[in-house]
Amino acid sequence: MISSQLDTELASWQQQAQQYLIKGYYNQAANCYEQAIEKELEVKSHYWNLGLMLLLQGQETEAQMTWLLGMAEGEPQQVEQWTGELIQVLQTESQRREMLEDYKVAWAIRQHIREITPTDLNNLLCLIKLAIKLETFTGDELTSLGVIELIQSEKTVNTELFLETLDNILNYNPLHPLVLELIEACLDRINEPESFINILVPITVKMAYSMQQPKLAAIFLELCLRLQPENIAILRHLAAFYLKYYNYSQGIEVAKHCYSLSKTLIDKIFAIHLLHRGLMDSPACWEEACQVLQQQEELFILLLKEKPLNLQIDQVIYLFNSNYFVPYLQDNPSKNRYIQNQVANLSQVNLQNSAREEVQRYQQRNIKSKTSKLKIGYLSHCLCRHSVGWLARWLIQHHNQEQFDIYGYFINYKQINDPLQEWYSQQFTQTYKGGIYSQDIADKIYEDQIDILIDLDSITLDVTCLIMTLKPAPVQVTWLGWDASGIPAVDYFIADPYVLPESAQDYYTEKIWRLPQTYIAVDGFEVGVPTLRRDSLDIPSDAVVYLSAQRGFKRHPDTARLQMKIIKEVPNSYFLIKGLADSEAVQKFFMQLAEEEGVECSRLRFIPQDFSENVHRANLAIADIVLDTYPYNGATTTLETLWMGIPLVTRVGQQFAARNSYTMMMNVGVAEGIAWTDDEYIEWGVRLGKDEVLRQQVALKLKASRQTAPLWNGKQFTREMEKAYEQMWQRHIEKK
Repeated sequence: MISSQLDTELASWQQQAQQYLIKGYYNQAANCYEQAIEKELEVKSHYWNLGLMLLLQGQETEAQMTWLLGMAEGEPQQVEQWTGELIQVLQTESQRREMLEDYKVAWAIRQHIREITPTDLNNLLCLIKLAIKLETFTGDELTSLGVIELIQSEKTVNTELFLETLDNILNYNPLHPLVLELIEACLDRINEPESFINILVPITVKMAYSMQQPKLAAIFLELCLRLQPENIAILRHLAAFYLKYYNYSQGIEVAKHCYSLSKTLIDKIFAIHLLHRGLMDSPACWEEACQVLQQQEELFILLLKEKPLNLQIDQVIYLFNSNYFVPYLQDNPSKNRYIQNQVANLSQVNLQNSAREEVQRYQQRNIKSKTSKLKIGYLSHCLCRHSVGWLARWLIQHHNQEQFDIYGYFINYKQINDPLQEWYSQQFTQTYKGGIYSQDIADKIYEDQIDILIDLDSITLDVTCLIMTLKPAPVQVTWLGWDASGIPAVDYFIADPYVLPESAQDYYTEKIWRLPQTYIAVDGFEVGVPTLRRDSLDIPSDAVVYLSAQRGFKRHPDTARLQMKIIKEVPNSYFLIKGLADSEAVQKFFMQLAEEEGVECSRLRFIPQDFSENVHRANLAIADIVLDTYPYNGATTTLETLWMGIPLVTRVGQQFAARNSYTMMMNVGVAEGIAWTDDEYIEWGVRLGKDEVLRQQVALKLKASRQTAPLWNGKQFTREMEKAYEQMWQRHIEKK
């Protein structure tokens, strides 16, 4: 009877103590356990709980003394058992605190577990997770806690806990040098490679693009290949990372390997796109690039014949920009646009099938009244130190925010110091700093009730294409970043009277909206202090200097040959060549071309990239004439050249990319240098080189144009864009 009564009392005390613990009354809970110890001196759990209550009151020494008292006079085997029981009590409370988001107390409790068992790997991993929650994790804990050493020596690792901790570390500080060491240490311990890869790959994408660390991202993926050497997804990203940090040979090699492993038509199309990308930056590989283009067209024909309607989103995303490099190789817009439009349409059909619920939800939006303020959304991954970023800023700056609310949607907001990106983030009525997930950004656009969504990326980014395809805004427009995407969900493509021929509407799915003068205008450019001098390049002061400053994609061999013919015809002329590409291959290519055309190689100069845009613009002044590329003209470089007052020779074609320089020259009032044939390109190049007076006249025209030309009037351009927005919205209202 007495024993039963005692059991009842103890149960009541324990229940009461638990209630005190939950309420935070640690002193009262401690009193309960002290009474329990008086009644049941031999029950060790009372000591463990009493010590915990003292610890929670900050009485660490008293807590440790209580635990030691509970273990006094125990045999080694008993002490081991009791230690396990104590750790279980502490772990339970730590887990409860973590659920309550009381991470500081949870961390403190686990520190005491560490003191009791310093080599408990699971506890150490939990400590790291909590340090990340508290934002106190530095990365050095991986060695100071002995985690890496323990992982290397442990026979087994709690995979679930380790993967969760690794995911936390990678999202918090993936660039710490010990993170790579941690991953290497655990490779042989991973028994779930798929889970490990699923954690690591998205982080490498973030590292390569948001943190601008493609080389380190490639190293991480090379480790993943040890687990699955023929994983196509890993190989795709790895090839892209190599190419991003200009390791062209490895990028091409991995892309070819990826293509050889590809079984499905979609996988082959994307692998060949990656291969094309690598080959295009190496002029010596252009012949192979043309062969790859032919293979790609054959794959597209097969795809369009099949018309698969059950593609998943991760497959569709590969299609949007797979046709990206065609305009660099050929000026055939009716053919190029047909393939692009068909691929974009197929992509949209599949995506809208997969995301039917979201698409239907976006379509149910109520239309606002005519008197309401229009909401204009700008969507891009380039609102930073990028050509689009430099050019779009004047439209954003001059927007009339009394008549329009403007919203900025950053895709893959870069986690680096970028003053232009920061400037943009301050200009909008609201700014959304998105990641790489299209659905999150599309939902935000829909929630913000954007009326007109402006896509600045076109097919330069697949995530942008996914968002536009979902159609989160009732009116959608492509402007500036590239040619039109061909996505049916895009309503308009902004152009002007010159950048597209009158017949262009025949092969565009979007309605071409022509602004009255120019599709782009800027108020000017910041110019720094030049770092190039003729004497330092061993060029005579009286020489005629030609310059071509474009990346490897644009250096079509046919146009490069025309440039060599110009140099040959102009005595005492030199040719400066600059731009992102495989520098060794570029030099070899131009040297060989010079020899074939009878030009002394000593007249060529290969100059490095400048460390800033301001210096790049200042260094343009070393040139007397800039030679444009074809069939893909310069755009930002053309604007910078004209702003610096330097005559330009451009070859005009039929596609958008082959008419950028043409529209810009027309909008500064300079026709000298506009060529409609290859022969005219050579003639203008030679004439401007030989006729110093003509060069001076053109330079004066360009300098005078700064005060009068539409190209240099960002405010007027903004008013024209705003008028276009209002008319687009009016048309939309009238259709409803």
